Amino acid sequence: MIMGASGASVWYNLRVGHPCRAAPIIDYDLTFLFQPMLMLGITIGVSLSVVFPYWLISVLTVILFIGTSSRSAFKGIEMWREESKVKESEAEQRQTLVSSHGELEVNTGYEPLVPKEERTGLKLMMFNMNVKKTMILFLTWISFLLLQVFKNNVVACSRLYWVFNLLQFPVALGLFGYECVKLYKESKSRRVTGNQDMICDAAIDWTVVNLALCALSGLVGGTVGGLLGSGGGFVLGPLLLEIGVIPQVASATATFVMMFSSSLSVVEFYLLKRFPIPFAMYLTGVSVLAGFWGQCLVRKIVGILRRASIIVFILSGVIFASALTMGVVGVEKSVSMIHNHEFMGFLDFCSSQ
Repeated sequence: MIMGASGASVWYNLRVGHPCRAAPIIDYDLTFLFQPMLMLGITIGVSLSVVFPYWLISVLTVILFIGTSSRSAFKGIEMWREESKVKESEAEQRQTLVSSHGELEVNTGYEPLVPKEERTGLKLMMFNMNVKKTMILFLTWISFLLLQVFKNNVVACSRLYWVFNLLQFPVALGLFGYECVKLYKESKSRRVTGNQDMICDAAIDWTVVNLALCALSGLVGGTVGGLLGSGGGFVLGPLLLEIGVIPQVASATATFVMMFSSSLSVVEFYLLKRFPIPFAMYLTGVSVLAGFWGQCLVRKIVGILRRASIIVFILSGVIFASALTMGVVGVEKSVSMIHNHEFMGFLDFCSSQ
């Protein structure tokens, strides 16, 4: 479902312009930063999903989802207040801007955080799609995929098995390290020269501490995504908002990264023979339609209300609903397992792979 919805969302977002400046709606610097760590976390999470007991996965997921949804809600409230101030300021300006003929002059300047599409059709899509960087991300995805296939064809916990597992780290850290060095150098250079412009859409200084926190967050998000098969978007979306990315770009960037990470999660669960294909195909079709039309509806609402914070509230609501659902389902299944005297402890790692 996540893979289908993210794919449909990416297709829609490629046809939407950046709301604030002449830049792609997808922040490729942030995708380079988060995608490799998310994919590394997913491979860890999928392996742990067959070891951890169901009740523990449910508890950890509910705690994480409640935390991220709460933080997103506070962020949405903060953005709503800022947008209200902007609206009040604009209303005052309209009342005072009167022409020499006594007519009201309408300010046609840009409205912050409101979608603005200047290009249309194929030109806008090609502008949003950085082919070179997309190919690098695709090659990273292929590298992880091949390592999973090779790992699946050797004896679990054999020497070769661990070699293929460990090879994932240089693949992930290579791309992540390259982007870290780039962001750190540019950020340091701009601080020295007093340049306040953002390097990418994130409104933070790219210090060593912030880069390390991004790596840890990506790894945690990927691990959770691997445990649930969700692609890590429930962590990445709020994280992008937290570092100052505006909602439209955060949504587009998160779904773009999720398209890669969730598809890797799907492949890994398939290799573990925990993937019912007919049921999955049905859910994929439904999620593709839901993802595309959901993006259309949200963009329309944002355009009408002129408040991008709506995206944040929707994200927070979805995460909170997921936490409640996971909690209810987890309790029901745990009670059933207790009633049936089923084993509820940790499984052996090697025998469960």
